[in-house]
Amino acid sequence: MVPLADIIRGEGAQYLQSHRTSFEQRKALDDIMRCRTEAMGSTTLTCDDCRAEYRLFRSCRNRSCPQCQGEARAKWLDARRQEILPVPYVHVVFSAPPELRVLAQFRPEPLYDAVIRAAGQAVIDVGRAELDAQLGCQVHLQTWSQRLAYHLHAHCVVPCGGFSTDGSRWVSFEPNDLPRKTLARRFCALLCRFIRAAFERGEFERLPETISVEKLLATMKTRPGRVYAKPPFGGVETLLEYLARYTYRVAITNERIDKDEEHQVTFRWRDYGQGSEKPCLLEGQEFLRRFVMHVPPRGFVRIRSYGFMGNRNRKQNLERARQLIGPIGPAPRAEGFRPRRRLCPSCSGRDERTLHVARGPEVVPQFDLPLRPPPNAPLAA
Repeated sequence: MVPLADIIRGEGAQYLQSHRTSFEQRKALDDIMRCRTEAMGSTTLTCDDCRAEYRLFRSCRNRSCPQCQGEARAKWLDARRQEILPVPYVHVVFSAPPELRVLAQFRPEPLYDAVIRAAGQAVIDVGRAELDAQLGCQVHLQTWSQRLAYHLHAHCVVPCGGFSTDGSRWVSFEPNDLPRKTLARRFCALLCRFIRAAFERGEFERLPETISVEKLLATMKTRPGRVYAKPPFGGVETLLEYLARYTYRVAITNERIDKDEEHQVTFRWRDYGQGSEKPCLLEGQEFLRRFVMHVPPRGFVRIRSYGFMGNRNRKQNLERARQLIGPIGPAPRAEGFRPRRRLCPSCSGRDERTLHVARGPEVVPQFDLPLRPPPNAPLAA
């Protein structure tokens, strides 16, 4: 395993000088490089077993960092497990047309917002029109493929059932009852509508003259996005565990990176067609370019809920759904999230390097990489 931070330390300075980047991208590189090192400073903790004091380097808490917020990720997964209904689930994936990538390069936030809203609303609209049910879903936006290429898509976790029109009964359906072609057409229509509305509000300003939003929308109408809709492999808990890996990080984990030698990075990717893992070799600069383009805009919410799973009345709606469904299958776990115990190196038996133990007195935070953009000179795209 090779930490992503080591790659950034070796390639980051050259990358910032030769590529145009946003503030969020530069900050992500800087935070990941300094995470759990002397540059972030240190803090004092007390061992839960022997009560001895020890010092750990602080984490950066950047949501693009593969080392951070493991406890927050575990809390999120536990909360989603508590919400699982005793019904089958369907995993729906909406893939946006590749032509939209040019918009993401210059104005990603309104585009990503349109994709999430179109995916969630498409599920609700098709459920109401085709199944006579008020459905609910949770939408997760992702922009990467297994090889870190740009692939804009939205994962939807959908219970196979919903409330009747008057809300008096539970309407069940099979995973194959969701019509994929209808979902694709509705997703495309809503996506075009939301992008056009954002364009009219001026949210796609400062685009290059060669990019025409109207031409892109006309092309989208002839090439609707793809839709995948099948029961999740291994059940809904397995699907949630997969999505939880990227609730507080993007694109890749440290465990998938195998080598970083002579400015070349090797990492593993899964070929779902053959069901096996394969190595992918990239130049260090190309690896960073692929990683950086998946850093989300500042403050952008990538996980949203729609229908009866919406945040406003989710708890009451889930309780009502369980009453209408009845006691079918195992009940959700009653115990809540248990934070992991904080143990010193002696009690945990782990290497001090993996625990990021700080020796000596408190370390003052330091800042190395400049967050200013490179000078306006002819740069590589």
